[in-house]
Amino acid sequence: MTASELALPQQRKFGATERRDNWWFKPLLVFLGFSAFIVYSTWAAFQGVNYFYGGLEQGGADYLSPFYSPLLWGEARAHPWIGVGTPSFWPDFLPFTPALLILWAPGGFRFTCYYYRGAYYKSFWMDPVNCGVGEPRKGYRGEQKLPLILQNIHRYFLYLALAFIGILLFDAIKGFIFMNQDGTHSFGIGVGSIVMLLNAFFLAMYTCGCHSLRHIIGGRKDCGSCSGPCGSAYKAVSCLNGKHMMWAWISLFWVGFTDFYIRMCASGVITDWRII
Repeated sequence: MTASELALPQQRKFGATERRDNWWFKPLLVFLGFSAFIVYSTWAAFQGVNYFYGGLEQGGADYLSPFYSPLLWGEARAHPWIGVGTPSFWPDFLPFTPALLILWAPGGFRFTCYYYRGAYYKSFWMDPVNCGVGEPRKGYRGEQKLPLILQNIHRYFLYLALAFIGILLFDAIKGFIFMNQDGTHSFGIGVGSIVMLLNAFFLAMYTCGCHSLRHIIGGRKDCGSCSGPCGSAYKAVSCLNGKHMMWAWISLFWVGFTDFYIRMCASGVITDWRII
């Protein structure tokens, strides 16, 4: 048998492709969706006001924006965990809002998420922009060198994200506690109560479908899908992982909407309607 050389196809120029479908449409939607969320969340984080709706003062329930929870420092009426106002260690030349103390954790979890990496690599860096479409660079470095090697800390952000789910669920439960006319408290349901509960639920579905959590539960075992508690948990996480993209987008949209709704209530633009 004689050996023969096969010529590899020439690298396409950036954007060059033989595809006839609208291959650019999905990356464009992802770019617009991410950009809109980044702009809004950055704006909301630097506001430092209207992040807490003191409904108990008006016979309603208290709502805290997920962009500011847990509230470590903040308004006294919002019951911050540590202190009121600005912490003493905060540099005077930097603007302060309570969101800046905590948003790095959920933000880091999303930024290093396996799904989001593939999404914003394509939409923002065009690496690759889509299958069969020319890229703007010739080489491939992967995630083995700085700065992208830092993406491997995703598994540690996962632990923080799981803790945040518990905190947001606690905030949602408080959203069902209403004040009566005689000053006592009772169970109630407002539109904000449902908004906050759904926010915790959607974020839990997204977080619990994480690839790293799936690996922690059963990925390192020879038979992660076998019977027993470990096998059941592995199957549950795998089921959520199969819809990871869907939960990622739903939770991203809803966490922004939750902040918007609470902000509108706190600023007096709308009134939280009590259902029960």
